[in-house]
Amino acid sequence: MEFKDSSVVITGAGSGIGAALARRAADMGAKVCVSDIDGKKAEAVAAEIGGIAVQCDVRDEMQIKHLIDEATKAHGTVDIYVSNAGLGGGEPTHAASQPDAHWMLNWQVHVMSHVYAARALLPMMIERGSGHLVNVASAAGLLNQIGDAAYSATKHAAVSFAESLAITHGHEGIGVSVVCPQYVATPLLGLSDDDAAQQESLLTADDVAHAITQGVEEDRFLILSHPVVQTYAVHRAKDHDRWITGMQMLRAKAEETFGGINIENFYKLV
Repeated sequence: MEFKDSSVVITGAGSGIGAALARRAADMGAKVCVSDIDGKKAEAVAAEIGGIAVQCDVRDEMQIKHLIDEATKAHGTVDIYVSNAGLGGGEPTHAASQPDAHWMLNWQVHVMSHVYAARALLPMMIERGSGHLVNVASAAGLLNQIGDAAYSATKHAAVSFAESLAITHGHEGIGVSVVCPQYVATPLLGLSDDDAAQQESLLTADDVAHAITQGVEEDRFLILSHPVVQTYAVHRAKDHDRWITGMQMLRAKAEETFGGINIENFYKLV
């Protein structure tokens, strides 16, 4: 599906990948609805690109319905919905050390937000035989993020749900993409474009936005801004035990190099 003249909704678009994608989509001629839990950030990006802003907490199904209603009123039927909002938190100590509330927050933001959007949009998309759902997951959804079990588990679930959408609704004209970037210089990791310029494995938000628009227009399911992730995933599938051993070694290297498991530093090791 082309972005030109399409009605596009992007969540988590007040900064990072979402904001970069909003700018790129607008440059390509799309009518963009910028959404974020921080309304002021959404308004700033929308004003910059000539779009509209809708504050939305994606944990709340009614707020997602409201977001879609507002986008439809302003720009017509939603053609491309990018479920991009996300978070990260790490672990206090062991892999199960985060409390239930943290696990549920990850589940709500990384999985249920995709479900709520699909639940609201699919009936209309199926009826007209077109539409594209883009679920932004992570390379952690194909591999694992050392030091953040809740993030990894829910990103795996996000990839699985996207697969279900594609398998079930592809014949009905519904496009589905799942985006699995590795390390990106965004506020989520406290990194900037200057950091990305100094490390090949660290991409900018603009780099990922370009990969997303290209992938959607080429109707690709798996969008990898970091192609090397596919190589890692193949190694994992061929010999899972060996892959686990390699990840254990990477974790030990991070401990030795940085004195602890700091997620924002892992890009320096890959």
